[in-house]
Amino acid sequence: MALLGLSTVAVSASVCPTGPRWRVDSGTSRIPSSGCRKTVRCKAVGDNRQGSLAETIVYEGIYGPWTIDDSDVREVILYRTGLVTAASSFVVAASAAFLPDNSLLKQNLDLFYVLGSGGLGLSLLLIHIYVSEIKRALQALWGLGVLGSATTYFALAQPANNNLIQYVLHNPSAVWLVGPLFAALTGLVFKEGLCYGKLEAGLLTFVIPILLLGHLDPHDSYIVVLHIFCLQVALVKQTTGLMDDGVKLTLLASWMTLFVVFAGRKFTQPIKDDIGDKSVFMFNSLRDNERKALLEKLQQQKTQN
Repeated sequence: MALLGLSTVAVSASVCPTGPRWRVDSGTSRIPSSGCRKTVRCKAVGDNRQGSLAETIVYEGIYGPWTIDDSDVREVILYRTGLVTAASSFVVAASAAFLPDNSLLKQNLDLFYVLGSGGLGLSLLLIHIYVSEIKRALQALWGLGVLGSATTYFALAQPANNNLIQYVLHNPSAVWLVGPLFAALTGLVFKEGLCYGKLEAGLLTFVIPILLLGHLDPHDSYIVVLHIFCLQVALVKQTTGLMDDGVKLTLLASWMTLFVVFAGRKFTQPIKDDIGDKSVFMFNSLRDNERKALLEKLQQQKTQN
């Protein structure tokens, strides 16, 4: 029972991956189950410190040893590429706040909105979170935000001869339609800050709502948790919020800088960090009877040791 309780906690919490326990030249790493084996092909890709494809690092997980294969590396690279796309699109779009009103950039903000939304969606599709319900919730928020953005654009903005950014700027109630997209972004940033102790992610968690609070009227401040791209870009155009334009510009510039640092530093992390403890995901993929058999086997091994 003690082992089962520990396993439940491990599946439900964010567990930082452990370091390598040993190295092997070839072979496979297996997690035993009832009547079958889950096999991971050993390949030294991504975390190979010696640069030799013949060498593989084996990590010891909660439910057994695991290794990194080519598909893991591809997923992590695409996940990080999505973040870079989202951050780059935001920075370019937010730069419009510092340019003249008739700039060419401000006429094409919706394009960057679409690119940034797509990059975020890719990252949420590939993000590794032990609790699958949380991952699905973030993906659902993203989907609701995309649907709300499309509805706002086609049903409200176009008939008013506005682009999406302009419409939400002049109609703050549209925040409720596009907001879930950025609630998903908030969840992703929070996860990164919590799991890896990233200062820039932690600061983003506070800078974003503070900036939006300064933009909104005091009686609307309760919606600051909805991070709206178009509001971020256009904050300096408003004078009815709690902050003056100078403070808003400073916070917006801070946001841009932190987002770039956040996305860029993802490529300085080992591949295994974004994978997490792969044995947990393999355990979650097992049937109930296989999980029970595995837990019993682990308990026996613990007793023998």
